[in-house]
Amino acid sequence: MGTQDNGEGRRGMGLTNHEAGMEEEEEEMVEMSQMSRRRKTRKEMEEGREEAEVKDEEEKTMSIEKLFDGKPLPGWREQLTFRAMVVSFFLSVMFSFIVMKLNLTTGIIPSLNVAAGLLGFFFIKTWSKALEKTGLLRQAFTRQENTVIQTCVVAASGVAFSGGFGSYLFGMSETIAKQATEADNAQNVKDPGLGWMIGFLFVVSFLGLFSLVPLRKIMIVDYKLIYPSGTATAFLINGFHTPQGAKLAKKQVSILGKCFVSSFLWGFFQWFYTGGDDCGFASFPTLGLKAYENKSFFDFSATYVGVGMICPYIVNISVLLGGILSWGVMWPLIGNKKGSWYPADIPSSSLHSLQGYRVFIGIAMILGDGLYNFLKVFSRTMYSFISVVRSGGSMSTLPVSDDGGSIPTTTTISFDDQRRTEIFLKDQIPKPVAYGGYIVIAVISIATLPHIFPQLKWYYVLVSYIFAPMLAFCNAYGCGLTDWSLASTYGKLAIFIIGAWAGASHGGVLAGLAACGVMMSIVSTASDLMQDFKTGYLTLASPRAMFVSQVIGTAMGCVIAPCVFWLFYKAFNDLGLPDSEYPAPYALVYRNMAILGVEGFSSLPKHCLTLCYIFFAAAIVINLLRDFSGKKIARFIPLPMAMAIPFYIGSYFAIDMCVGSLILFVWETVNKAKADAFAPAVASGLICGDGIWTLPQSILALAKVKPPICMKFLSRKVNVKVDEFIAKLT
Repeated sequence: MGTQDNGEGRRGMGLTNHEAGMEEEEEEMVEMSQMSRRRKTRKEMEEGREEAEVKDEEEKTMSIEKLFDGKPLPGWREQLTFRAMVVSFFLSVMFSFIVMKLNLTTGIIPSLNVAAGLLGFFFIKTWSKALEKTGLLRQAFTRQENTVIQTCVVAASGVAFSGGFGSYLFGMSETIAKQATEADNAQNVKDPGLGWMIGFLFVVSFLGLFSLVPLRKIMIVDYKLIYPSGTATAFLINGFHTPQGAKLAKKQVSILGKCFVSSFLWGFFQWFYTGGDDCGFASFPTLGLKAYENKSFFDFSATYVGVGMICPYIVNISVLLGGILSWGVMWPLIGNKKGSWYPADIPSSSLHSLQGYRVFIGIAMILGDGLYNFLKVFSRTMYSFISVVRSGGSMSTLPVSDDGGSIPTTTTISFDDQRRTEIFLKDQIPKPVAYGGYIVIAVISIATLPHIFPQLKWYYVLVSYIFAPMLAFCNAYGCGLTDWSLASTYGKLAIFIIGAWAGASHGGVLAGLAACGVMMSIVSTASDLMQDFKTGYLTLASPRAMFVSQVIGTAMGCVIAPCVFWLFYKAFNDLGLPDSEYPAPYALVYRNMAILGVEGFSSLPKHCLTLCYIFFAAAIVINLLRDFSGKKIARFIPLPMAMAIPFYIGSYFAIDMCVGSLILFVWETVNKAKADAFAPAVASGLICGDGIWTLPQSILALAKVKPPICMKFLSRKVNVKVDEFIAKLT
């Protein structure tokens, strides 16, 4: 104790020289330690600030709406600009020609949303730059205006598809009725007329717009349906209007323009060599004359090379497999049964000959695939409602995913979702307008349609309109899950139900085809509207502006699409014939479905019904294998619907599409980033250029201007005979 006290007393009273030196060293060490801590603290603060900045930048990168947070949001009237409507009109004409050409050749129509968004961006940007130089630019080009253009164009070109110019509507004509041979009397035939076609489309095309408007919040906000095409289009448009995206869009437009011009000029060049039947590059026997006789050749179509670059690989391979199975195996084998299975003295184009097998077996696969997918989507829809009811009625999230499993709910709402939901619910479309609009148009339609089609009684139309909203909801819901619209399937159901109801003696074939048009227009337009609402939700476009744009686009389509079809109808005298440039394969398919619904299976050739049962069942089995074999295996299993397409028209277009797939595959292998960025632009340019060439081609045909050269390919033996014949003449 005392030692401790004495030591403490000496340290407090005074220090020796050695002790003082030690103390100074200790003080220096303490100061250095404190300085080091201060430096470390400053460094940590700087690092923390940098991390915060990086985190903030990452949040901005991940949040699209934070990039646009400082920009003013235009009102719904400001989004519907005059320039947007002008550009929409010209693009609608362009895309209507493209869709019409695809309708009348194979019926395969890829999504053109990317091309519509890209071309809309390009034209308005060009317009804005021109006005900016003159000092007349009053309003900047926004992503909302871009979305309005895309919506209007897709709505107008959609009428070219749902109007049935390559299916049910043209199937009413005498040209198609003569090929079907059954039910070709006057009460089951109605030739195209520009006036009644425009009137028919105006009466039936707007109902779908009003049928699901009250459910837009449930479908987009509550259920959070994906709508893949609408979502992809929204991301594309959002990207265009960022600084980096604008640079990429400029390059994409440049490539699209080059491919457009090249494709147009290639179509023009090919025209010079088509001075007769089976002439030109489109009749080039690239795989040999025997393969050419069986519709297997590369026809140098820029359109279908572009379609192949857009369509998934499995679609293109499925179409090719269908062509090989039918034209490479089945039809040659059945052709050997001529005289046994079907009469040998009737033309091959008759449905009582080999043509009957081609058409009806294809129909069986289409119906099997359609029925399976209808039941699949319908069961998912019912499962979702049951899940909602069992969970106490909460609809905060979509109850089922694409594979049928449950999706976990989350309470965290991102800045983007908050902002988008706020804008989406801001400009409400009054429910009385939706309900009243549907009722008024339905009444007008019920009163008008029987005057256009006397075989379609008013009560047939009334029953269709009672069930139409429910079917439109099922289709829009399924499209939101899978991006697959089953509008044509619902139309086929109407063919069978209304056709059988009307009966053969009361024009059941024509009544069924007309009812198909009514149902298909409603269901297709409703799902397209929901796709566009999804795009508008993700780009902060006003729902009211989107709805008005859809109405304007539909009105444009009701005039443009019939006029474009009328141009084809008058320009090409062989339109709808099997071996023509525009065979319209689905017109014959739809008419024969109507005949089956009215008259049954009595008119089918021998063993055809058995083969139809086999392929109907095969379509269902293949779909089951795709759904239950897992994604790794399912991606190698073909699609029955795609396989059925070449059964009637051949596999020439399938080869074109596979060439497009091969180009894309090689490009992705060499440079995937560039392929992802520019392949859609290349494909769109090829499709648009070749599609627009049909306009001057039609004008030349109307003016009776014939190509100067016929390039035809003959076998050596036939060529010798031709030379001998010419030598005798000279």
